[in-house]
Amino acid sequence: MFGLGPVAIVLTILVLAVVAFMSNKVPVGIVALGVALALWATNILTLPQALAGFGDPTVIFIASLFIVSEALDSTGVTAWAGQEVVSRGGTGRTSLLVVIGLLVAVLTALISVNGAVAALIPVVVVVAVRAGLTPSQMLMPLAFSAHAGSMLALTGTPVNIIVSEAAADAGARPFSFLEFGLAGVPLVVGTLGIIVLFGKRLLPDRAPTTLPPDLGMQAKVLREQYAVPGDTELVGARTGFTEVLVPPRSDLVGMHMFPGMTTPSGDLVVLGVQRGGEDLTGPDTIIQAGDALLLGGTWEHLEKHTSGPDVLVVDDPARLRRGVPLGVGAKRAIGILAAMVLLLATGLVPPAVAGLLAAGAIVLSRVLTPAQAYRSVSWTTVVLVGGMIPLSTAFTATGTADLIANGLLSVVGDSSPTLALTALVVLTMVLGQLISNTATVLIMAPIATVLATDLHVSVLPFMMALTVAGAASFLTPVATAANTMVMEPGGYRFSDYWKLGLPLLLLFLLVAVFWVPLIWRF
Repeated sequence: MFGLGPVAIVLTILVLAVVAFMSNKVPVGIVALGVALALWATNILTLPQALAGFGDPTVIFIASLFIVSEALDSTGVTAWAGQEVVSRGGTGRTSLLVVIGLLVAVLTALISVNGAVAALIPVVVVVAVRAGLTPSQMLMPLAFSAHAGSMLALTGTPVNIIVSEAAADAGARPFSFLEFGLAGVPLVVGTLGIIVLFGKRLLPDRAPTTLPPDLGMQAKVLREQYAVPGDTELVGARTGFTEVLVPPRSDLVGMHMFPGMTTPSGDLVVLGVQRGGEDLTGPDTIIQAGDALLLGGTWEHLEKHTSGPDVLVVDDPARLRRGVPLGVGAKRAIGILAAMVLLLATGLVPPAVAGLLAAGAIVLSRVLTPAQAYRSVSWTTVVLVGGMIPLSTAFTATGTADLIANGLLSVVGDSSPTLALTALVVLTMVLGQLISNTATVLIMAPIATVLATDLHVSVLPFMMALTVAGAASFLTPVATAANTMVMEPGGYRFSDYWKLGLPLLLLFLLVAVFWVPLIWRF
């Protein structure tokens, strides 16, 4: 690259990647791929090295966890957990915040931050409205509690998996499945304490722009709108409903349809027909473009027969199904999750193997179809991690990590590991507010390794502190996907996040710098 040395080339690629991440104009997956290709094009890495991240066990384990998370979500396990726990939280603000915070923390530890937050947003909104609270008082605490909960177990976030493997690569050992909880429990307790004590003053009391549907209320509204008989079960573990519109040029146009008949496929039942808001009940009704149909049947048949061009779906069956507690396959999904956790906790097999066994069992037991399993994987995350792993390799191979680590030590001195740890944590936290915390940790992990080596201390406290710092993405809505998810239903603005986020950031800083070295000694 224009005659620059290897270190200068790696730093240039890093700066360009950070700028691209911050711009939000280039998809993060494209940025990560660009990083890998740039490292090859500039002869920093060979082609196998530049593409090695996509076959890394860490990436495979992360991908498998998305499938496990989807199995729990689509079978209604997370909906059941949410309804059961939240229903016991009462209607008081404090009790609801504590119950919701603990619930999302535990779910996050098992199925990841994004999965837990996405599953609980509708539940929390409904509970907040019924308790007379604005969702803005509940949704940001939901996301922030999930960040704390990600520190309870290895499966909580890709960052945990990355630092565990990095610790092993540095000559130490990987962290055990529940070892993260030694830092995670104080973080969860401290996070809930700050939210309960200061959240009301630091959070806006603002009406949201949109609200996710209340499935129970939605079924009641549709029953009344279409005059469905009271003994007709609209929602159950195996059966459900969906409302569709007939578009122009649909094959349904010109057909006779009336309530009680089956659709041409024979798999669905027409529960109601409306035109312009008026019921059409006669057997001679001829379907026209723009007519609304309420269809009932099994969830599988609803998804199959509403995915084509003949209807426009108003209520996506796949989304509605997630709100049904403990649907078909829920017991199998729970059993497979328990088996995976047991394998991870005992260390009988490597994490990637445990994840692949769980993903395979989910497909073989028909909890998910192969197509559903493929769709459930967040390929953006997979490509991000796979593309950025080579940058970590380049940091080590070219001496870039040594250069940055020596720069930090020249500022803080080499007599105090605590000062070096503080510098590492602060730098990670600053970068983590601007770009993906996963990308941040992949960049900082080799620097942490060099710092520990130069100081002749254990790498474990540096890696665990790096994990804590990576989870402290509170100050902006773009810091993590979970922060972005709650923005619209909570009616939040960009400037709302730092008010509650700043005291939580300080909590995570204190835990990373002072608590972590007490457990994992230098």
